[in-house]
Amino acid sequence: MSANPLASKIAAPYARALFDFSVEKNIMHQITADFQNLDIFLNDAAELTEYLNNPVLNKQVKRDILIKTLESQVNTETFKFLMVLVERDRINILSAIINSYLELVYETASIKTIEVSTAVAFSDSQKDKLIQKLKELTNAREIRLVINVDASLIGGFLIKTESKVIDFTIKNQLQQLAKHLDAVLEI
Repeated sequence: MSANPLASKIAAPYARALFDFSVEKNIMHQITADFQNLDIFLNDAAELTEYLNNPVLNKQVKRDILIKTLESQVNTETFKFLMVLVERDRINILSAIINSYLELVYETASIKTIEVSTAVAFSDSQKDKLIQKLKELTNAREIRLVINVDASLIGGFLIKTESKVIDFTIKNQLQQLAKHLDAVLEI
């Protein structure tokens, strides 16, 4: 959810063009699956990302590495799109394009992406209850949780949607109490 704003701005037209093409050709499910898998793969293969982002390497070298690593793993149209990105020197913003494309897909499918920061990891039953409650509150057909564990929150959790931040953390409650005590003590 949080990406480089400049990369996101540059990525948006590419993602929109691919989204429109995938809808027109009725291959949105295949490209979406490719992008979801590619997102996971790129997060796990940091060396590949660094390699593709390297401005010193020429386009042919980047094309060759993508042919060796991804051509047989993704849909033909997805691979052609990757080659266009290499040709236009935009392969370095692939992650931003993937995120922008998936946001378009999720919006179309009424899937909300919600970021949750928590002090300790949720159990499966806690995740399920939270997802059910968020579905009710947002009227979304489906919820996609992005969970970040942050021990500095002490306890509780923080929910971020596109337009709202809901803070149920102990850290926040302690800060509110401190402000209240400061105000009372000034009197």
